[in-house]
Amino acid sequence: MPKKFIEKFMPKPETLREHKHLRMFGDLLLKPNLWTLNRHSAPGAFAVGLFVAWLPMPFQMVLAAALAILFNVNLPLSVALVWITNPITMPFMFYIAYLLGATLLGHEPQAFNFEASWHWVQASLETIGPPFLLGCVVLAGVFALLGYFVINTLWKYSVLFKWKNRYKE
Repeated sequence: MPKKFIEKFMPKPETLREHKHLRMFGDLLLKPNLWTLNRHSAPGAFAVGLFVAWLPMPFQMVLAAALAILFNVNLPLSVALVWITNPITMPFMFYIAYLLGATLLGHEPQAFNFEASWHWVQASLETIGPPFLLGCVVLAGVFALLGYFVINTLWKYSVLFKWKNRYKE
């Protein structure tokens, strides 16, 4: 069940191999396990993708691809999962990260108004930056672990369910 469901949403290997930012990985993209979806590569790919999705940085897909290659997990799934953070979800996710970081550091959450200026970015990094970054890293770790164990558990139960149905026939 999880394999067929996940495969519906995965980008094709050819598409990722030809992506302009992923070409830098060259022959590393030829490792077969990067393109195989199995009980070992799927949970790891969820962990990598969800971890990178919470990191407030540009080019998340490149980092997800590099980590997928490093940990030898499914690359398309890792790269696709970083799109959880998109222009619609990003403000909510990063605000929650900021609130969590402020709570962990014992800071009172500050109200702020966004301005599209370099001065605002510099001032914000000094005031809201540390709680925001801490919250992002903590949530990245939590969601990576949660994603790994949920997908691993779903995969095991799916296999058990299939075996159980075989014996009934």
